[in-house]
Amino acid sequence: MATLYTEQSKNVTKTWLLMTVFFVVVILLGWFFSYYYGNPNILYFFVIFSILMNFFSYWFSDKIVLKLAGARPATREEFFDLYTAVENLSITAGLPMPKVYVVRDPAPNAFATGRDKDHAVVVATTGLLAILDKTELEGVIAHELSHIGNRDMLLSTVVVVLVGFVTILADIFTRNIFWGGHRSNNRGNGLLMLVGIILSILAPIFALLIQLAIFRKREFLADASGALLTRYPEGLANALRKISQYKRPMARQAKAIAHLYIADPKGGLGRKISGFFGSMFMTHPPAEERIKALIG
Repeated sequence: MATLYTEQSKNVTKTWLLMTVFFVVVILLGWFFSYYYGNPNILYFFVIFSILMNFFSYWFSDKIVLKLAGARPATREEFFDLYTAVENLSITAGLPMPKVYVVRDPAPNAFATGRDKDHAVVVATTGLLAILDKTELEGVIAHELSHIGNRDMLLSTVVVVLVGFVTILADIFTRNIFWGGHRSNNRGNGLLMLVGIILSILAPIFALLIQLAIFRKREFLADASGALLTRYPEGLANALRKISQYKRPMARQAKAIAHLYIADPKGGLGRKISGFFGSMFMTHPPAEERIKALIG
């Protein structure tokens, strides 16, 4: 059975493995581009840029996420229930008190970010605070603290940065081919260009599918860990039910961080999409499945 710290070591390993694979993939892409355009400086640029991207994705991803979400620090005086819920459950979970932020938005939602438990942030919308009672709010906060305890936030934010970079590279390569790009020294050929086009199309799709699969799995684990933390799964289940009934999207959305929220920023928790391919592109598990997993 899952506990708050079940996946910590696995997530740390996955994060470093992901960053290593990213470094290798970027070097290979750099080599391909430098060969295709006959310019070895491209490879050097990719090496330096991949190192910098790994560095910034580890140290500054939480600040980027908070900026994209439009989050502001929450004080105990203004948001007493939220602040005390985070404080009390952090003590129960044996975690350092994370920073508490709010997003002024009527849509009920929440997320956690930060590179580790000592630099964590819990964020909730004002809409969430308006519709949940105490036990439901505690269920949501326990869910987010479980992400912190399981170190899901670092894995999630690093994936966002790396997947985004792969997409940018693919877009640059495609634009260069179709809008004025050219090969130097005639070193490329039709087959090589075809391979490059196929990779530029498929790479972002596969990266996105891996990203979404990781995040859906982490949501189920955080639900289970959060229920164990509060010892009252009905609280989180009721909160998920209320959140899923709110269909209006958040006023401020950033596609890159949509998976971090407990609910889809486009509105609600999402309903089950029929078909194998439809389910693969879901950002969040269906509300019905999450609630059933919690209370049967």
